[in-house]
Amino acid sequence: LRILLSPPASAAPPVSAARPLKCPRIPARADPSPRRGQVTEAAPAPGVRPSTLRGSPASRRRIMKRGALPALIMISYANACVAFFFRASSVRAPPAWIVPSRLLAPHRLGAAYLLQPHRARHQRASPKPFVSMSVTPPPRDGPWLGPGYAPKGVDAVGPCSPMDAQLPVDKTGKRWCKHTKQIATVGPSCSSEEMLDKLFVAGVDVFRLNFSHGAHEEKRKVVQLIRHIEQKYRHTIGILADLQGPKLRIGGFKEDYVFVNKGQKFRLDLEIDTLGDVTRVALPHPEILQTLRKGDLILLDDGKVRLIVTEADLRGEWVDTEVQVGGKLSDRKGVNTPSIIIPISPLTLKDRSDLSAALDMGVDWVALSFVQKPSDMVELRQLVGERAFVMAKIEKPSAVERLDDIIALSDGVMVARGDLGVELMHEDVPILQRSIIDKCRRRGCPVVVATQMLESMITTPIPTRAEVNDVATALYLGADAIMLSAESAAGEFPTESVEMQCRIINRVEGSDNFFPRMQSRASAESVLVSGGHPHIMNMQEPEQQHLAYDSITSAAMLLADRLQARAMIVFTTTGGTAVRASRIRPSIPVIAMVQEKWLGRRLSLYWGIYPAYVDIVTGATNAPSSTDFDELMARACSIAWDQGFAHAPEDLFVVTAGLPFGVKGAANVIRIVAAAGPESWLLPSTQVMQRGHVS
Repeated sequence: LRILLSPPASAAPPVSAARPLKCPRIPARADPSPRRGQVTEAAPAPGVRPSTLRGSPASRRRIMKRGALPALIMISYANACVAFFFRASSVRAPPAWIVPSRLLAPHRLGAAYLLQPHRARHQRASPKPFVSMSVTPPPRDGPWLGPGYAPKGVDAVGPCSPMDAQLPVDKTGKRWCKHTKQIATVGPSCSSEEMLDKLFVAGVDVFRLNFSHGAHEEKRKVVQLIRHIEQKYRHTIGILADLQGPKLRIGGFKEDYVFVNKGQKFRLDLEIDTLGDVTRVALPHPEILQTLRKGDLILLDDGKVRLIVTEADLRGEWVDTEVQVGGKLSDRKGVNTPSIIIPISPLTLKDRSDLSAALDMGVDWVALSFVQKPSDMVELRQLVGERAFVMAKIEKPSAVERLDDIIALSDGVMVARGDLGVELMHEDVPILQRSIIDKCRRRGCPVVVATQMLESMITTPIPTRAEVNDVATALYLGADAIMLSAESAAGEFPTESVEMQCRIINRVEGSDNFFPRMQSRASAESVLVSGGHPHIMNMQEPEQQHLAYDSITSAAMLLADRLQARAMIVFTTTGGTAVRASRIRPSIPVIAMVQEKWLGRRLSLYWGIYPAYVDIVTGATNAPSSTDFDELMARACSIAWDQGFAHAPEDLFVVTAGLPFGVKGAANVIRIVAAAGPESWLLPSTQVMQRGHVS
């Protein structure tokens, strides 16, 4: 515009054919050699108004009117080109100028240098740039990084994506950094891809498949939809297969239903072909009749009808009972026997078929219902092997009595308060819930609180105040995850139920005393090693062998708290270091860098852990070996950006790893890394660029 409005003196105005030429005539100077500093003015020609002169204000306004539109068009076109350039280069938050040039792809170096002169105004105090830019471009055949890109060796399903892929959501919200995980049961209300997508965005971390209902093909389709959502959002999602277990039921009646009254006699027998009446009904489970003795308790229809055994046949063909609590009975109602341990396998023929199908689908967790004794978990482990983690559902008094042994043989525990409240007194359930959570935390075993958490939201869009308090209580007790059953599977408001749980989690975890309470409890507990599964840790190993990386993890949490770091990044081969970091309940998320998809998906159930996939050592032709520590730090920073854990270039991460990589238990390095990259980091106190390494 300056050139347009100030043309050179030699330029001549255009000649118009419609009117005479109006060109000023510059007279000859009287003094051809004016003195230094003397200003000479050209007089206008006779008959020419001053406003018509080329340099007059009116003439300049007229010229500006003629040239403004083309100039604006050119400026708009240039802006559009620049915007398209950055859009095509996927330069989004963080901007290119905060990313070290050696981490940028070759075609994105130009964007970084374009923005380099204007970086000083974004700084807080120091005029130095946030990141030192290297003039040497990175090798074109080596690994490279940038926000939103997948470096070589990083799995496409993980947090990094293929080139120029955009995340469909903004991951800077609280939903993506909460510590307590959410489990939602898939059912008729949420089995479509659209509903599963909504539930995941609302807060679900693990989806539960209830194999008590539905065909295998339906479950297989749901698994495929969940894996598609995982790929879409580049976020690990766990899948929990819940086996039905030995569900015991009575036979049928002649009428639609019968009423049994308090004090009357009622018989249970093996006459399966004979329909029942008000005096008797078939119980097609001889193992129960052979075990029952006088004084044992029998519960029918979820405890609504209570019977006490008065006489038992020695051959185990029948038992006579007296009705303690009467009520209505109909066909195929459930049977509970809280006073005995039934000598049957924990897995029925249906359970074995469901288990085989679930493992073929690639589920991550398998939960066993009605666990009675530790040998039940041993039997399940033998069938599952290393294809999934196993979870024990505590819902029988006999399991509570041998809880320590069951926890030691399980990868996770679920407090199934529905059946647990049937076989025990209602007032005992809160005490047992707290006891189970405490024992699991001391063992480092993840624990899930389930059943009737937001029961009223099956039919209403808001919960009761008591239900909200129930969810908050589970969080304060230290549960790793909370679960929705009928609320999401068959309720009218599945999305609202998940969102409500997520809101409660964010509010409780945002309170002032939540994390101090969690950490004080963690430090006061005598920590044992969670056991059973060889991929996580071995319960038989002495605690002294874990002292090194227990100390590293505790020191990393202390550093993160003092430096106000955004996240703790843990490189782990077996998951043990990440689990121990979760056990001490840090106030920041734990990003677990794993090499296997299955391990990342299984870790998604643990408190505060967000898995990410990265190949540490690989022999693939298109993925060079990544044993260089700085290169892995660069990948970790990129993943943290992609997942929304960093919001500014000076944000810090505390990284723990073990050198050499791939050695189990070799946690021996702590490093403080800035979000801008491993080579440059900014101390919040001094605002000075340094390179920090603590080992």
